[in-house]
Amino acid sequence: MLADAELDLLCRGRHADPFAVLGVHAAGDGFAVRSFQPGARTVALVDAGDGSLLATLHHRRDGLFEADAAGAPPADYRLRVQWHDGSEALLDDAYRFGPVLGEIDVWLLAEGTHLRPFEILGAHRRTIGGAAGTSFAVWAPNAARVSVVGDFNRWDGRRHPMRLRRECGVWEIFVPGVGAGAPYKYEIVAADGTLLPQKADPYAFQAEFRPATASVVIDSLPPPTPARPGRQRANALDAPVSIYEVHLASWRRKDGNQWLGWDELADTLVPYAQEMGFTHLELLPVSEHPFDGSWGYQPTGMYAPSSRFGEPQGLARFVARAHDAGLGVILDWVPAHFPSDAHGLARFDGTPLYEYADPREGFHRDWGTLIYNFGRTEVRNFLVGNALFWLERYAVDGLRVDAVASMLYRDYSREPGEWVPNVHGGRENLEAIAFLKRMNEVVGAERPQAMTLAEESTAFPGVSRPTFAGGLGFHYKWNMGWMHDTLAYMQRDPIHRKYHHHELSFGLVYAFSENFVLPLSHDEVVHGKGSLLARMPGDRWQQFANLRAYFGFMWGHPGKKLLFMGGEFAQQREWNHDASLDWHLLADPLHEGMRCLVRDLNRLYRAERALHEQDCEPAGFSWIDHGDAERSLLVFARHGRGDAATIVVACNFTPTVRGGHRIGVPRAGRWRECLNTDSAHYGGSNVGTPLAVATAQDLPWQGQSHSIVIDLPPLACVFFAWQGG
Repeated sequence: MLADAELDLLCRGRHADPFAVLGVHAAGDGFAVRSFQPGARTVALVDAGDGSLLATLHHRRDGLFEADAAGAPPADYRLRVQWHDGSEALLDDAYRFGPVLGEIDVWLLAEGTHLRPFEILGAHRRTIGGAAGTSFAVWAPNAARVSVVGDFNRWDGRRHPMRLRRECGVWEIFVPGVGAGAPYKYEIVAADGTLLPQKADPYAFQAEFRPATASVVIDSLPPPTPARPGRQRANALDAPVSIYEVHLASWRRKDGNQWLGWDELADTLVPYAQEMGFTHLELLPVSEHPFDGSWGYQPTGMYAPSSRFGEPQGLARFVARAHDAGLGVILDWVPAHFPSDAHGLARFDGTPLYEYADPREGFHRDWGTLIYNFGRTEVRNFLVGNALFWLERYAVDGLRVDAVASMLYRDYSREPGEWVPNVHGGRENLEAIAFLKRMNEVVGAERPQAMTLAEESTAFPGVSRPTFAGGLGFHYKWNMGWMHDTLAYMQRDPIHRKYHHHELSFGLVYAFSENFVLPLSHDEVVHGKGSLLARMPGDRWQQFANLRAYFGFMWGHPGKKLLFMGGEFAQQREWNHDASLDWHLLADPLHEGMRCLVRDLNRLYRAERALHEQDCEPAGFSWIDHGDAERSLLVFARHGRGDAATIVVACNFTPTVRGGHRIGVPRAGRWRECLNTDSAHYGGSNVGTPLAVATAQDLPWQGQSHSIVIDLPPLACVFFAWQGG
C-alpha cells in the first residue's frame, strides 16, 4: 500500500511523478492499482473485454482508491466507478498509457529545431490502444506540477496531473474520452508551490469566445496545403501587388451590429475585393485576442483563429474562396510582444518563460505588453512554427510582421539607462534579428510561394534583402517615410505646397533601397487623425479632388500598394473598430466616384506592365520634371521591361488648370490618356487632353527626346500610355 507521505502528495495534487504510482503497476508477485476519483463511492478494476472483476479498490482517503491483486498486471482494463449520487460510469484510465511524445520529437524540442512543434504540442485527438481521446502536451520546464483541467474532470487539477519529459521540459498526458469541442486549460503549480491562475494552451487551435478564456479541443488540424506555383507568381517582385487591408469585425456588419462569420465574409468581402481589382486581402490579426480594442494586436492565442468569426475551419474555407477568386490572403502577424493577461503566456510556469526576465528588456511601456525572449530556442521555435502553421495549414499567402522596429532595437521607446545593451554594447537586439532571419529562411525553404512583409519605420539596412547578403530576408518593407512625407504634403493648403515640394519627390531618393509597399494603413485613420478625406484641404469638392490626386500619385509611384478599408470610397469619419464602415455613402456620386477611381487604378496597375513589372528596380522609373515647385507639378515615367511598356504620369497639386502644358516624353508616337483622376466619372471637372490622345512632337523637352502638349487638370494626376507610331 502507498505510504502516507505519497498519499498526501497525490491527494493535494503535489506528487512529482503521478505516473509512477497511479494506474496499474507490477508489485511483488502481483500488481497494485491506484486511482484518484474524488466523489466516488466505490471503484473496481474490470477487464476491458468481458467486464469481469479484476480487483476491488479500497478508499484510502480524499478520493484516492487503491488495491493489491494477485496475478499478472492486466494489459487492458477499465475502472467501474459508482458515484455518491448512485450513478455509475465505466472509465478508461489515463494512467494506463505510456508517453505520447516520441524520442526524436523530444530531442528536436529540446534543441529548438522542430519546424512544426504544433504537430506534437497542444491538444490532439488520437486513438491509442483502442481508446479514443485527446493528448495534451505543454512546455513548462520550471513547474512543479502541471495538470490538464476541463469539464471532463470537473476542472480539478488533482485528477489529471501530467508526465514531465525532463529532456525538453514538456508535460504530457493522453486523456481517453475527451473529444472535439471540450474546453480545457492547464493548472500549474510553480516551483515554489504557488498555484498559478489557470493557463490557456499556448498551442491551442481554438479558443472560447471572449470573455471566456479556455482553450478548445478541435477534431483535427487542417491538412497541410500543397504549395501552388500560381500563388508564388502572384507574390513576386515583378507582379502587381495591390493590397486591401481589412479589419474583419468592422468592414461590414449585419443586423444588430453583429460580426459577419467566415462564410459570410467569403460571400461578401471576397467578391467585393475582386471587383475592386485588388490582388490581395490583408487581414488585421485573426489570432485569438481578449480585447476588441486591440484590433488583434495583443493576441493570447497565436495558433487559434479568433472565435469571433466562427470555427477555425471557416478561415480555411475563406482562404480557399479568396484563392478561387484570384486573391491572395495576408495575415498581420504579431511576434514582437504579447499581453500580460493572467490566462496567457505571462510567467507561464511561475517564471518569465516566454518573456525576458528583466523589464528593461521584457516590457513594452507603450503598449503595456511583454516582449518575447528571442534568445531562448524554445520561444523562437514557438514563433517560427507559428509562421509555418498559418502558411501551411491555412494556406495563407503571406505574413505582414507587425512592429518590427520595436524588435530590432533594445532602446526602442526607452530613455538612456532604461535599456540593456547587447553583448557588444550596442542598441540592436541581436537575438530578435537572428529570429527574424531564421523565420524568413525557414519560410523561404519550406513555403517558397509565400511572402513576408515588415512594418519597419527606421532606416535599418537590408530589411528586404536576402539573409545571405546580410539582410533580414523579408520580401517587402512598408515605406513609412513615403507615407509620412506625402500625407504631410497633401494636408497642406495648395498655396503652401510649393515650399514643401520635396515631400513628394524625396521618396525617390531611396525608393529602390528596399522592396517597398506604399502603405495607407489603419494607423493613418485612428487616434484623432481623422479619415484620409478629412485630412485633405479645401472645400468639399477640393477635398475629393485632392484625395483622388493622391491616389493617382500613389498608384503611379514605384512600390506595391496598400489601402485600408473605407479609403477606397472616401470614408468621412475616422475608423471605429466597433461599427461598420459607412456603406450608405456610396449613394453620393462623389463617394461612388472615388470607389470607381480606386477600382480603375487597380485595373490599370494590373494591366500595364510599366506600372508594376519593375516596381522594385531603378530601371522602372525616371523623372521627367521634378523641379517645378512653383506650380506644384510633377511628371515622371514608369517603364516595363522592353521599350514598348511605358507610362507617363503628370500630376498637378494645385486647383489651377494648366492648359496647353508641354511635357517631355521618351519617344515619338501617340500617347493615350488612359486614366485621369479629374474625369467626370470620378466626380471631377473633366478637364483633359482632347480626344484623349496626344501625338508626340519632335521637340526635345525636359531632357526627353520628344514632347506632347496637354491640358493638365486641377488637383489631378493623368496617366498616358504609349500607343506606338
